[in-house]
Amino acid sequence: MSSRVKDVIGLLARLILGGVLIYAGAVKVGKPLTSQRAVQAFDVLPFELAGWIGLILPWLEIVLGVLLVLGLFTRFAGAAGALLMVVFVAGIAQAWARGLSIDCGCFGGGGAIAAEDTQYPQEIARDVGLALCGAWLWWRPDSLASLDRVLFGAPKEN
Repeated sequence: MSSRVKDVIGLLARLILGGVLIYAGAVKVGKPLTSQRAVQAFDVLPFELAGWIGLILPWLEIVLGVLLVLGLFTRFAGAAGALLMVVFVAGIAQAWARGLSIDCGCFGGGGAIAAEDTQYPQEIARDVGLALCGAWLWWRPDSLASLDRVLFGAPKEN
C-alpha cells in the first residue's frame, strides 16, 4: 500500500472518529444531568463516580475529537479514542449480557428503554469500527492535512 493511500486512510480515520466524538460530546455537554443518568444506567460504577464521569465524558469527547480533526497529537488522540471505544464496547456488552434494557447514551438520551428498542449489536459494531479508526491512527498517525505535519514534519514511513 502506498504512503499516499495510507495518508488518505489516516485522514478519513481522523475525520470519522473525530467527527463522531465532537458530535457525541456536543449533544451531551449542555445536558449534564442526562449525561450523568446515562452513565449511571450501566450500573457498573458507584453512583457518585458514574455521575462525575457523566459530567466529564462530553468534554473529553470534544477535546479528543478536535485534536483528531485538526490532526494534532494524532497518535495520542487516536489511542485515547480507541481506548474510549473499547470501554464503550465493554459497557454495552456487559449491559446486554446482564439483560439491562438501556440506551447507550452515546448521542444524548440514555437510561431505561423497552427491551425491543435496544440496539446492542449495532452499537457494538459501530464502536468497534471507531476503535479501529483510532488503532490505525495510533499505528500510523501521519495523514493528509494534519497540524502534526505542519508543526513537527512528516515522520518516517510506516
